[in-house]
Amino acid sequence: MIGSRALPAPLGALVLLAGCSVAQDDEGAPDVPPVTGSPSVAVPALRVETVLDGLDHPWDVARAPDGTLLVDERGGGFTAVLPDGTVREVEADLSDLFADGETGLMGLVLDPAFAQNRRLYTCQGVEEDGGAEIQVLAWTVDAGWTAATRVDDPLLGDVPVNERTGRHSGCRLRFDPSGALLVGTGDNAVGSHAQDLSTPAGKVLRIDPATGGPAPGNPFADSPDPVTRLVLSYGHRNVQGIAVRPGTGEVYTVEQGTGRDDEVNRSVAGGNYGYDPDGAPDGPAGRYDESVPMTDLDIDGAIPAVWSSGDPTIATSGGEFVSGAQWGGYDGVLLLGVQKDTGVLALRLGADGRLVEQFRVPELEDTHGRVRTPLLGADGALYLTTDNGEGEDRLLRVTPA
Repeated sequence: MIGSRALPAPLGALVLLAGCSVAQDDEGAPDVPPVTGSPSVAVPALRVETVLDGLDHPWDVARAPDGTLLVDERGGGFTAVLPDGTVREVEADLSDLFADGETGLMGLVLDPAFAQNRRLYTCQGVEEDGGAEIQVLAWTVDAGWTAATRVDDPLLGDVPVNERTGRHSGCRLRFDPSGALLVGTGDNAVGSHAQDLSTPAGKVLRIDPATGGPAPGNPFADSPDPVTRLVLSYGHRNVQGIAVRPGTGEVYTVEQGTGRDDEVNRSVAGGNYGYDPDGAPDGPAGRYDESVPMTDLDIDGAIPAVWSSGDPTIATSGGEFVSGAQWGGYDGVLLLGVQKDTGVLALRLGADGRLVEQFRVPELEDTHGRVRTPLLGADGALYLTTDNGEGEDRLLRVTPA
């Protein structure tokens, strides 16, 4: 155990052709190879170490240029693990945190220029003016990793939250190759949100990390609606993961689905990913129809998924591409955190983005419970947060043995 706690590329790289798709069945789920226990390419054995334990629903993790690991917890709080193994709570004002159900302190990412500006970003629920919403906040942290201070509060606000249940808040943050900040949001279990371009819910937003406004080159830049100008893609249910494919700049999103499908989607600027559960009028007397396909191909222009779980679903969460010769047959594979059939699922994609095979990572299969977030550090190691609750969670470090 390493520690424990008692306490930029061109935008064109992002814009992909919608014609690059996979075959679909009649209900919109892609035809995918079956899950196997071993891959077609030899992979190295993996070493799994505990970096930090005693956590409660850690949501995301970031690795700073100096080697410090920063992890946040859904119920509130930041913890830093310094390069020498010292574990330090990072003081931060989270007095207005809205934490209920799936919502709380969620997405976390460091600025690409963190070494110079000490700036980081969170996506979280916030109590505001008698209600609640999702916000993206910008912070700076001191050189000693003792305190984080809000500097853009919020950078982005007015993202709806389900105040009654906390369902479907999304809230993954990652940077695209152009330096724009991507924000994955959920539809809040409101049927109309995914297809409505006037709300930021059920979307991938693409914003300028300095201003919170639309990033240059957004697909709806000419819209009169300021919200629509933020949108990169829509028709999403609950974006839990965002991953950039090394060497290509391609962006993939991971969505937790209904009882029918979880999905991985290849990002297309302006794309509609086909979720439309608006089976009845919204509001207290309405319903949220989760029997519909995750991608309804009857919607004009709906983009098929790259991968779909089918029934039963596995509750996919974060996603990350593994990169580096030391990873052998894992090099280039997309890893997904799995929360129902617990562990990590590996997807091997072809150069065209089509799924080649899927297999489970044996060293992580049903050994650490629910996995929320995988992150590849600049040191070449893979970091994972578990999501079991009751103070039983860990930050793990995975390396080729």
